[in-house]
Amino acid sequence: MLASGGLLAARGLLLLLGQRWAMAAPLRYLSYSIDTALLTAALMLLVILKLNAFTTGWLLTKRVLLTLYIALGTFALKRGRSPRVRWLSYCAALAVFGFMYTVARAHQPLGLLAPWLQ
Repeated sequence: MLASGGLLAARGLLLLLGQRWAMAAPLRYLSYSIDTALLTAALMLLVILKLNAFTTGWLLTKRVLLTLYIALGTFALKRGRSPRVRWLSYCAALAVFGFMYTVARAHQPLGLLAPWLQ
């Protein structure tokens, strides 16, 4: 999981600073592979542990956040039409990643915010 966030952080910052080599094919394919592996691992966890996809709150939250993180990452790196949209998408993707990490570590849908919000 940290590999995905670190790669997005590095590629996004390089790209936003004008370094076009951050979109080189090997880096893109590595990013696709890591994110696909994360999604596959979440689905495999559901199957192996015989969990209900909709009643295991932290895993459902993590999958939704992972999908949002990937979508924001595509706007940050490629689909954003203006530098402002790309920067906002980049910051939002990193924020979503950070929260998703806390959800995964705490096994709580509210992540590390759970003690303060419950």
